[in-house]
Amino acid sequence: MKPGPLAGRTVVVTRPRGQADGLAGAIAAAGGTALLFPLLEISPADDPRPLAEAVDRLADTAVAVFVSPNAVDHALPAILARGPWPAGLLPAAVGQGTVRALAARGVEGCVAPVDRQDSEGLLACPELAASRVAGRRVAIFRGDGGRELLADTLRERGATVDCVTCYHRSGPPGAIGTLLAAWRDGRLDALTVSSSEGLRHLAGLLDAEGRRYLQATPLFVPHPRIAEQARELGLERIIVTAAADAGLVAGLAAYNWPA
Repeated sequence: MKPGPLAGRTVVVTRPRGQADGLAGAIAAAGGTALLFPLLEISPADDPRPLAEAVDRLADTAVAVFVSPNAVDHALPAILARGPWPAGLLPAAVGQGTVRALAARGVEGCVAPVDRQDSEGLLACPELAASRVAGRRVAIFRGDGGRELLADTLRERGATVDCVTCYHRSGPPGAIGTLLAAWRDGRLDALTVSSSEGLRHLAGLLDAEGRRYLQATPLFVPHPRIAEQARELGLERIIVTAAADAGLVAGLAAYNWPA
């Protein structure tokens, strides 16, 4: 058994495919075992025209906001296919993971919150104050659905806002048996969930037996909004950690595991 604070623990990682490796690797480095069970499937938007039209307008756009690494993956190639990042276009991101995704593709100077990595945190940045965005165009690259707080607040501040759906989120195709088998075998110690939508999908997949297992399993979440969703679903063993993968791993490592 590999030594570490998570030695002997199996932790479910529910991030979408392609985004789970960092957290899974950190769990393994702490001695644990990561069980990958994506709660959301990410695919390109059904209609590519809104993204193409938004790219056409970027010369007249002041700020381009990316709500997630998924938004970077699905929007940035279309932007850079036209040429270099437009001069004078300020990139902005909701979280540091998205900042890193942009930087990996050569887009630097990104505005993003450091402490509170959500829409509220980004709206508190001075670059998005009313005095800076009034009368200017802002493009928000995002998935279908989601919160409207960012767009609504920027419009209240006088900006013209284009909400651009560049990817589609859907629930997992099934395979809940993998999770149930781990629970029945007594080898599932915790779940990490980084999306309220994903948590709702999980609850919808489970039968009465699965919901009993879920109730009894510590749930680690990196944002109070996800914890609120968990409480609405009747869950009680909820641990709110700091943001992103590092916060989840730190929370897991500090947890008072039973002997």
